[in-house]
Amino acid sequence: MGKEQVLSLLKDKGIPYHLIEHPAAHTIEEMDAFGVENAEQIAKNLFLRDDKKRDYYLICLQKDKTADLKALRQTLGCRPLSFASESDLQQYLALPKGAVTPFGALNDTAHKVRLRFDRTLAGFAAVGVHPNDNTATVFLKLADLVKLLQGFGSDVELIDL
Repeated sequence: MGKEQVLSLLKDKGIPYHLIEHPAAHTIEEMDAFGVENAEQIAKNLFLRDDKKRDYYLICLQKDKTADLKALRQTLGCRPLSFASESDLQQYLALPKGAVTPFGALNDTAHKVRLRFDRTLAGFAAVGVHPNDNTATVFLKLADLVKLLQGFGSDVELIDL
């Protein structure tokens, strides 16, 4: 599912959103350089796996937060974590490096990837994520995003980071 399909799905489901087009952004630093409005509401997305490559996680947190992988391991109750490979990203979420987004879970028909959102994001009026394409950012309510992903069958939880 690409950008147009994601936007069409949001429209079909009646989920309100605001779309901002911008040059390709592979990192949060690149996004910051574009001066996007409501930049503090943009999510940073980390695609992680355990050391046995059995469990995969997409961690979404406020863009200025850092993630301590050892502490995150304790929070998730899992084996040691590291960043997943580009081939894993393509295999499970059908996304290229630099375009990690929770909407990638719509491509995960086996529901292999567990999505975990930092509870802080729920306090924002909207959260900004790529629509499976890093040349745009969609701002929508976190509750709407979570409901959409859960409706697709994804394992989604809010956690404290």
